[in-house]
Amino acid sequence: MSDSPRPADVRAPRPRPTAVAGTFYPADPERLRRLADSLLDGAEAVARPAELTPESIVGGLVPHAGLIYSGAVAALTWKLVGELAPTTVVLAGTDHQASAAGVGIWTGGPWRTPFGEVPVDRDLAQRVVDLGPPFAPDDEAHLEEHSLEIQLPLLARACPGTMIVPLAVSPRLRTHADAGARLGRLLAELRGAGNRILLVASSDFAHYPPARVCEEVDDRLLVPLLELDGDALGDLETALRRAKMPGLVCGLCGIDPVRFTLAALTQMGATRGILLGKATSADAGGDPRRTVGYAAAVFV
Repeated sequence: MSDSPRPADVRAPRPRPTAVAGTFYPADPERLRRLADSLLDGAEAVARPAELTPESIVGGLVPHAGLIYSGAVAALTWKLVGELAPTTVVLAGTDHQASAAGVGIWTGGPWRTPFGEVPVDRDLAQRVVDLGPPFAPDDEAHLEEHSLEIQLPLLARACPGTMIVPLAVSPRLRTHADAGARLGRLLAELRGAGNRILLVASSDFAHYPPARVCEEVDDRLLVPLLELDGDALGDLETALRRAKMPGLVCGLCGIDPVRFTLAALTQMGATRGILLGKATSADAGGDPRRTVGYAAAVFV
C-alpha cells in the first residue's frame, strides 16, 4: 500500500444537458444552426429606434417559446447583444415548476446545445450565491426548465464565447424589489470596474386569449414594464387576470423574473426600456383563437 497522498478531486463540474432539443428547437446541429442564423439575419433587417446605440444597453427582455414561434422576436434582442460582445450575460428565467425556493443559481458546468457548449461564469455565479437568501445554488431547478435553454442557440450564434449565469426565479419569491436591487448593485459594481456584463430576463406575455385580446393585454403591460415600474406591472398583471378576459390565463408567465430584473436594472443605471418588436403566436401560424404574446426589448 502506498503512503503517498491521494490526488485531489479534479473532476470537472457537470454540464447541463439539453432538455427541450427536438421539441422547442431542432436537435440536429445543422438544422439548428441554419434556423438560428436565419432568425438573426432577419433581425438585422429590422429597423431600430433611431436613439438606440448598442453601447447604452444595460439589459434586455426576450420571449421563450419554441423558436418557430418566438425566435424572430427573441433574435431582435440577441442581435443587439451580439454587437456588444459581452463577457457575461446573467439570465433570469421563469421557474415554471416552482422548483427553486427563491432565486436558484446554476453553479455547475457549461450548458450544452446541439452545436456546442455555452460556458458558465462560475466566479460570478458564486458571487451571486454569496449575496445570501433568497439567492442559493440550485442546479436541479434548471435541469428541465426551458425558459433559459431556448435562448442559447441564438445567444451562442450572436455572441460566441460569451459566458452565462443562469438564474431560476421562483413564483414563490416575494422580495422581487429587494433581491433584484441587491443583484443590481453587484452587477453595477462589476460593470463600473470595466466588466462587460448584461442582465436579460426571459418571459412570454399573454397566455391563450384570442389574438386581439392578446395584443391588447401585451400593449397594456408593456407600459409599466418599459418604465421599469415592477410594482405597477405586478398590480396590472393581477388586475388583468382577475378581469376574466376571454381565454386569458396570465399576462406574463415570467412576471417574477421580470419584476426582479427591473429592480436590478434600476440599480445598474437603466432609466427606460425600448421596445424592439412584438408578436403573437398567430403571427407565426398558430391558432388565432388561442395565442401567446411575445416581446423583445432592451433597457438603457
